[in-house]
Amino acid sequence: MFHNQKKKTMQLILLIIALTVVILGCSKQDNAQSGNAQSNKEKAITVSWMRDLGTSNPHAYYPSQLFSQSMLFEPLVTYGEGGEIKPFLAESWEISEDGKQYTFKLRKDVKYSDGSTFNAASVKKNFDAILLNKKTHSWIGIAKVLEQTDVIDEYSVKITLSQPYYPTLQDLSTVRPYRFLADAGFPDDGDTLKSIKAPIGTGPWILKEYKQDEFAVFVKNPNYWGEKPKLDKVTVKIIPDAETRVLAFEKGDLDMIFGEGAINLDAFTGLRDSGKYTTDLSKPVGTRNLVLNTMNDKLADNRVRQALHLGFNKQALVDGITSGVESKADQVLSKDYPYVKTNFEAHNYNVDKANAYLEEAGWKLPTGKTVREKDGQMLELNLMYDTTDRIQKVMGEALQAEWAAIGVKLNFVGLELKEQYKRFSQGEFDLNFWFNSGVPYDPHTLVNAIGEPGFGISEAHTNISMKAQLDKQIKSVLSVTDEKERQQLYDTILQTVQEQSVIIPLSYIKQTVVYHKHLKDVQFPTSRWDHPFNSIDVTK
Repeated sequence: MFHNQKKKTMQLILLIIALTVVILGCSKQDNAQSGNAQSNKEKAITVSWMRDLGTSNPHAYYPSQLFSQSMLFEPLVTYGEGGEIKPFLAESWEISEDGKQYTFKLRKDVKYSDGSTFNAASVKKNFDAILLNKKTHSWIGIAKVLEQTDVIDEYSVKITLSQPYYPTLQDLSTVRPYRFLADAGFPDDGDTLKSIKAPIGTGPWILKEYKQDEFAVFVKNPNYWGEKPKLDKVTVKIIPDAETRVLAFEKGDLDMIFGEGAINLDAFTGLRDSGKYTTDLSKPVGTRNLVLNTMNDKLADNRVRQALHLGFNKQALVDGITSGVESKADQVLSKDYPYVKTNFEAHNYNVDKANAYLEEAGWKLPTGKTVREKDGQMLELNLMYDTTDRIQKVMGEALQAEWAAIGVKLNFVGLELKEQYKRFSQGEFDLNFWFNSGVPYDPHTLVNAIGEPGFGISEAHTNISMKAQLDKQIKSVLSVTDEKERQQLYDTILQTVQEQSVIIPLSYIKQTVVYHKHLKDVQFPTSRWDHPFNSIDVTK
């Protein structure tokens, strides 16, 4: 009997052990499956943008957005820290002694996202398409001097310029238009400025889905030749209203808000001070300016422009409206740029001097009135602003109040960006908000825009007394090969810009970013208009 009982006990113990092994095995299998599921989980983030991304055409402008173009399309060379030009799709280059020919050796391991080959023939096809619309692209100086592109061999290509142009490599590193579209994306007539069939580039991202004015979905290019992004997907929601963007972020519908003008700076400081999120500020990337159009007779007189420049408290305006995020700008280009070596004399707030300039210019304040008059006209001006940019509207209101104190009436013209850009480029404005391009574009792109009609800046300078001389200096500075002479020319040009006050610098712009704490490795791109997504990772 004892033997039978012992036997039953042993059977029970063995059964328990067997069940335990099964349970542990299942548990390990479940854990392994869970781990695999976790490791295979898609890494995705959702961000917002204030306007539609457009057709993502590498050779076109608005409504195509710079950051999304830079996700899809890549340059021959790239702009590095401190202005160093680095190889990219081109692994090396040679420049002829006369500075007119650049020969590029291309990488041999690059394919477009559709699997087609990137080679010298593709470079030529893209550059030829850009040359079809030379005038449209002439805001960037290389477009004016680029004559032809020749295929040397399958992976060597040569571009020829009509004259030496020292910023050639800087211009080729920009987001548009000198980036590359696959053959399958070209329209039948070859004119990419009109339209493209599909946005197929060599970049680390592919545009998977797009619905105008609603969203765009980018996925990682599995065949990318370079270092692949850590994220698998980036969804961009189009949210025009700044407050709505912030609310969506606080609710968790957005992982990140980035980009200039994407967030009210009061909201940015509020989110920063809450301690719930991670925020960051870049170094200055550009200048927020007002442009005064001298084709308006009232503004053709430099005394009026000087009065407007002196007639508002710039420091108070910048501190109050940007919450100290931006800093007061005393000149159009800060000394962070190549060839900007001088601290020019600032136009400091001086109401008495502003009034004196207006009196001297013949603008009198009649008894009992609040607006100055001359020859039966009131000193009344219209300021264009982008309705999606909260800072522009608030700054305009501050200027309106301060200029009223010196007898100037300021009206507002709120426009969608496309219409604002159109009127500006055609010279159909009195005053307009405008910012310079930043690196890698300046200072050469700024001075080129002053000398090249069709983009608003040159038109605004039309009636300054030394316009012809200024244009001649600009032509020289872009082609001269002697560094000392180039520096002297830049000093003279930028001094004239400072003294004429056609461009009134307001503040030095910094990029902002705010993101939830599960994001890591969020960095500002070296070049102002590139996208920030390649380095980002998620921790959940």
